[in-house]
Amino acid sequence: MGNTDKFEMIADIYDTPERRQIAKISADAIRECLVDAQSKTAIDFGCGTGLVGLNLLNDFKSILFLDTSQNMIHQIKLKKPNADTLCFDFEKDSLSDLHTDYIFMAQVLLHIRDFKSVLLKLYDVLNPGGHLIITDFNKNDEVVSDMVHSGFDQKALADIMLNIGYKSIQSKTLYQGRKIFMGHDASLFILDSQK
Repeated sequence: MGNTDKFEMIADIYDTPERRQIAKISADAIRECLVDAQSKTAIDFGCGTGLVGLNLLNDFKSILFLDTSQNMIHQIKLKKPNADTLCFDFEKDSLSDLHTDYIFMAQVLLHIRDFKSVLLKLYDVLNPGGHLIITDFNKNDEVVSDMVHSGFDQKALADIMLNIGYKSIQSKTLYQGRKIFMGHDASLFILDSQK
């Protein structure tokens, strides 16, 4: 996944108070989208140090923490030694034997250069009726970077996902913060979709 080298270097200093706060906001918003999740499995896709997924552990039957950075996975193991983890890059490969009811990704899509192909691969991982829940930044033209997308237009992203096959797509802006996206004021959205 994009920027893996950077995340490998900052894994042990990643959990800042600001990132913990955004993770809690994202986890609470994801929780509001869940239906009968206690009997369902989930993947925290691009889990980083597990800030979002560890907040949701009690909401699911099980969560697989998946990231491209081995050092990020190591941080999860320090916090929760028995956590199910997988170091894997969906931009490079597919996992045909991996299936789940929920996939959630918090501020991950902006790091994926070819995010459309990853959304397609994640569609294949979802069980029928499964949900992909995305929290990420709304489009912000002030953010100019060759490392990340400058956020996403909710309607344009929903249209891309509809073309892949996702349905029942709903999204809304959930948080506005100061200097939370590459040093700029920005807002986060949540998008819930179904296979």
